[in-house]
Amino acid sequence: MYREEQLKALLQGKRLLLAGYGREGKSTERLVRTILPDADITIVEGNENIVKEAAKGYDLIIKSPGIPTFVFEGHCDLNTITSQTDLFLQVYGSQTIGVTGTKGKSTTTNLIAAIMQHHNPNMLMAGNMGIPLFDVIPQIDEETTIVCEFSCHQLENIHRAPHTAILLNLFQEHLDHYHSYLDYQLAKLQSGLKQKEGDNFFYCNDNEELSTLVREKRKEMSGNVISYSIHSEQAELLRGKARKLQGDHNLTNIVVAYLAAKSLGVSDQLIFDTVAEFNGLEHRMELVGTYDGVTYYNDSISTIPEACIAAVSALQKVDSLIVGGFDRGIEYGVLGDFLAHSEVRNIVFVGEAGKRIKTEYENALRGSPSGKNILVESDYNILVPWLKERTDKGKICLLSPAAASYDAFKNFEERGRIYKELVKGSSEN
Repeated sequence: MYREEQLKALLQGKRLLLAGYGREGKSTERLVRTILPDADITIVEGNENIVKEAAKGYDLIIKSPGIPTFVFEGHCDLNTITSQTDLFLQVYGSQTIGVTGTKGKSTTTNLIAAIMQHHNPNMLMAGNMGIPLFDVIPQIDEETTIVCEFSCHQLENIHRAPHTAILLNLFQEHLDHYHSYLDYQLAKLQSGLKQKEGDNFFYCNDNEELSTLVREKRKEMSGNVISYSIHSEQAELLRGKARKLQGDHNLTNIVVAYLAAKSLGVSDQLIFDTVAEFNGLEHRMELVGTYDGVTYYNDSISTIPEACIAAVSALQKVDSLIVGGFDRGIEYGVLGDFLAHSEVRNIVFVGEAGKRIKTEYENALRGSPSGKNILVESDYNILVPWLKERTDKGKICLLSPAAASYDAFKNFEERGRIYKELVKGSSEN
């Protein structure tokens, strides 16, 4: 196993607490048992049990991403907290391309992976999309490039950032895991703050909050800090090239994929050819199909207002929209104002988040009639046929909720699949 001794050195002779035993926790145990069969490992699940166990004193607490760091405060030395991501990057960070951001990271990660696959067949993809980092270690050698999607939870405790790091944007998200929005932002920025000299950190200076944060923290960053923009020469170059990913938000993702790949020696033509062929991902402005003259899109990955606004703006012909779901307390004023002044005629408000979005929408109208058809409904079996009856032929019906799915679904993937099944089923009946 490549660099096994370096990995062993981080763990050998230490009392280890494995906090959380989901997919990543099990992956961590497998690898540690493989390289250190006699390792002293205690496994515990559930925040309350984890905190009690952590208080007993361990050399390292290997935390799963779903457990907020703040639950450990006052119970143990926070310097003992590490993660699979932290351990992985300490050993393989020099070979890693890491993508993070509130939105767009899955699409950008997969696009970069597609580009790098053509450039270097010895490419692996792992991280937040569901492939634990430790699961790919047996396949790594000195020529391997690892393309990773990272969440804020994975990055918050790292000591070494990826050699090539990309921070796409910052919006309000996951505030239930942090004391403040700034803490969330700083968790993402670890991808730049923990780089070494010679590393490259790319960030979008069109995102005002991100730009401000980078300016404030620039002196603490050791790598090359490189900004990019939808208004750049590279964007104009790529705007004129063939691509299947629509909308300016996707063009921005293509720009940084181009810049990152160029920094690693990939040719322009290879990048252009890959972008032209790249279809995007399921649940991300995914074309479901056209039925009875109406085209349906599934953007269930949309969990914040900015993502919904970007989808409606990119598709342009949206006549019907589904918004709402699980309410995490994020700000919806901007979405309410957008909907009040948009061309969308039919809007379904779903769940507690939908009720708040509707309130903001009504506030933006200031008592003026909207001329829109409004439904407050959380049952997709009811709302999909309602929209089917009202959406004009030649127009688009879009699921882009701007909210999490946990009130009614296991995850956003299940929400998207059910929507697609209902669209296809109701159209066939």
